[in-house]
Amino acid sequence: MAELSIVEAINDAFHVELERDPSVMVIGEDVGRAGGVFRATAGLRDRFGPDRCFDTPLAEAGILGSAVGLCMAGWRPVCEMQYDAFSYPCLDQLITHVGRYRWRTGGKMSFPLVVRMPYGGGVRAPELHDDSPETYYVHTPGVKVAVPSTPGDAKGLLAAAIRDPDPVVVLEPKLHYRTLKGDVPEGEHVVPLGRARLARDGTDVTLVAYGSMVPVCEAAADALDGVSVEVLDIRTLKPLDEEALLASAAKTGRVVIVQEAPRTCGFAAELAAILAEKAILQLRGPVIRVTGYDVPYPYWQIEDAYMPSVERVTAAVRRLLDF
Repeated sequence: MAELSIVEAINDAFHVELERDPSVMVIGEDVGRAGGVFRATAGLRDRFGPDRCFDTPLAEAGILGSAVGLCMAGWRPVCEMQYDAFSYPCLDQLITHVGRYRWRTGGKMSFPLVVRMPYGGGVRAPELHDDSPETYYVHTPGVKVAVPSTPGDAKGLLAAAIRDPDPVVVLEPKLHYRTLKGDVPEGEHVVPLGRARLARDGTDVTLVAYGSMVPVCEAAADALDGVSVEVLDIRTLKPLDEEALLASAAKTGRVVIVQEAPRTCGFAAELAAILAEKAILQLRGPVIRVTGYDVPYPYWQIEDAYMPSVERVTAAVRRLLDF
């Protein structure tokens, strides 16, 4: 085991996977010579050469469109979108092509490409650098979505995404790129897609989260004196580990779902709907959501008021316990 930050674990995953499989390549803006704006791809160009880690023009639609052709030629491209909201120009390629090709070809073709990007706020960045766009991708049939919250999962989920035969979007919590450290297995390490992680065991209430909201939920659990709080990190939004979600809901009878993204049609709403359909008789109160707001991400002077906080989460738990 090595103690690494999230960005160091991602870099480690790249070195392992590019060494393991010569068909894996990394493409994106500044990923080569500069090693990425967050240094996630540092050293790859020097070690594996400019044919397997190369810089692209500032054209996200072109990056993903090129990845489609690379998949057809037998490569496994990993595309870096420099920031979350920079990925929107490639939604056309993702929705109309990438997510449909396996169906369109009757299963004769697979598209093992990865789109990875830093997501979320809290870093005092300008607009279009702080979004949480996960629901766009979850809503796209044929595309899988993973969101790590720990260094070990950042390495393991990225490795799983690279090895998967289908397109996978990996959103990385940039707020915690360097603020969180944890044990990361050396060498090959794969965290299966579709399997949740029980971050904390409890009996009174379940906090469900992913990515940057998992540390918020763990801090809220610490702040709730006298309350036994379970924290479920779902890790993979699609495929979703429904079994783990329903088991935790049945165990505690109370669920609070926390997401950083805007409220309306967010992934928390999907989780709440699943609980309403399949766990209603085990619940002792309503499913409560703590989310961002239905506004464009605010400027940094007021972003703390936008993001779900320990105080907002604990207040939701108290309200649910009093129901």
